[in-house]
Amino acid sequence: MADSILRNKSKEFAKNIVLLCRKMKQNGVESVLINQLLRCGTSVGANIHEAQYAQGKKDFISKLEIALKECNESEYWLELLHETNGISKTDFDEFQKKCIELRRMLVSSVTTLKESAQ
Repeated sequence: MADSILRNKSKEFAKNIVLLCRKMKQNGVESVLINQLLRCGTSVGANIHEAQYAQGKKDFISKLEIALKECNESEYWLELLHETNGISKTDFDEFQKKCIELRRMLVSSVTTLKESAQ
């Protein structure tokens, strides 16, 4: 999984989240909201990265499921920030598209792994 598409996309997502949060901070957006997005947005990739050293298949699946939850939470904070004028429609649309793409990849991976475990 060292060079997997999922791992690369989640790391790119995390980097973009960091940059977005810096921009929002400069624009005076509420720091509590920024911190929430920063935590879950970077956690997606961290859990995918951590999964490569899982202690078996169940642990691997669990890490990917956590990444999936963090991805879903990221989308929530992006929606809230957009609806409260913390981020532009353009930024929201771009990040929502990336969340959906990551979520689909994670769901597919978890589903495939669970089916092969049976």
